[in-house]
Amino acid sequence: MDNQAFETEAKMAAGSWKREASPGRRSLLKLFAVCLLAGLLTTAVGVLSLSLVYTKAGGLVNEMRVNEMNVNEVLVKDGAVSSRPLVDVRFGFLNRLSRSEPQKYPGGTIQWATYRSDSDHYPDPEGQEFGESLHQKQSQMSVALLRIKPGGLRVPHWHFNANEHGYVLQGTVWIGVVTAENVTVFNGTEGQVVFFPRNAVHWIKNCGEGEAVLLLFFGSHEEVKTLEADEAFLGTPEDIAARALQPIGGVKFIRTFRKFSEAQVVNLPPNLGQLVHSVNYTRSEDSQVWRYLYDLGASPIHPFHGGQFQWAPFRSARTSKSPMELIYIQSLNEESRSLTLASLRIFANELGQPHYHFNANELAYVVSGCARAGLVMESGTTVTFDVTIGDVIFFPVGTQHYLRSVCDEELLLVVAYSTGKEALKTLRMNKYFMDTADHILAQLFHKDQKEFQNFPRS
Repeated sequence: MDNQAFETEAKMAAGSWKREASPGRRSLLKLFAVCLLAGLLTTAVGVLSLSLVYTKAGGLVNEMRVNEMNVNEVLVKDGAVSSRPLVDVRFGFLNRLSRSEPQKYPGGTIQWATYRSDSDHYPDPEGQEFGESLHQKQSQMSVALLRIKPGGLRVPHWHFNANEHGYVLQGTVWIGVVTAENVTVFNGTEGQVVFFPRNAVHWIKNCGEGEAVLLLFFGSHEEVKTLEADEAFLGTPEDIAARALQPIGGVKFIRTFRKFSEAQVVNLPPNLGQLVHSVNYTRSEDSQVWRYLYDLGASPIHPFHGGQFQWAPFRSARTSKSPMELIYIQSLNEESRSLTLASLRIFANELGQPHYHFNANELAYVVSGCARAGLVMESGTTVTFDVTIGDVIFFPVGTQHYLRSVCDEELLLVVAYSTGKEALKTLRMNKYFMDTADHILAQLFHKDQKEFQNFPRS
């Protein structure tokens, strides 16, 4: 049933509602538009900010995970994200080697300050910072501290990618070096330097009554690649080993050799007395031994104000007078990436003045004493830190650095330089400062030219 009156009233009511609601609706629309515009502006600013952050990071970061203590930094490389603890910048130049967890073996221990291709193999975040610093700055060096128990043996082995220089810190050892030409055996004792060419088989046997300690420098900033002789033997098929070595009993005898469950890097069997019946620590001819042994403790002393150096060696073969030094240098010159070793003494409370090296990185181990070290990086940033016994210090090539003894005990370091076949080239601060014209210095430092007469000039 149609009711036009009802329809007319309903239409009039609807029209009345629209007319009365129009002003309020316009206000709501304006408010909505303002909010929408603000939202769009906020989103645009956010996107712009993130774009700037991503651009600086070198790529898009898909996920950032920072722990609750805010001690992790986000590292972006090739679009991938990883994180590691934030570490003080000084640990790029300082390694607390004596505090790192040693790798333990039946015959002794090894502690490393080196680059690791697997970050999980670093002992701690500080060790990782140091190792990656050696690698990024292409130091051509790494270092290890080897301890051998009495009777213990650093088993015959060779390194694929590095020459090795060792300094005997303590004890007496019997050393063998096997090359394609010959075998050389000799004793080494405290204060002497030994050299093992890359890929030469070599061993170190503790033949003294106390612990032997050696500081080992390797001429590579890559992870040192090593193969032990037992691994090479046991990795060779039995029939091949039998045909190569031709033992009595043939393959049956070869099969009596067993594969060890533990690493034999530093070996000391519990039944050594039953295994070894006769020991003869022979020595090869001096002319052969000096290819691999240098008596650093007996070498000439080179003094400077506040301390002294002894070198193994740093001069070219043409300027050498000692037969031992001449043969040793010739041996080093046959190899690439060989190192120059030295002992550095800074007297109590004296200064090894600021200097830098043109052609070598420097890696030093603190044997005794304590010091304050400082260096100025290429950015102009100054880094200073305290060092003590068992610490390793890294000074990159061209970086001005100094060492100041800060205790009443003499500071003694064993130092390695990545010189290769070149003589070490060094420039000290007093040399380059005093050799710069005083009017140049006056302009540089905004000081009266006459004031520079306060500095003594040689």
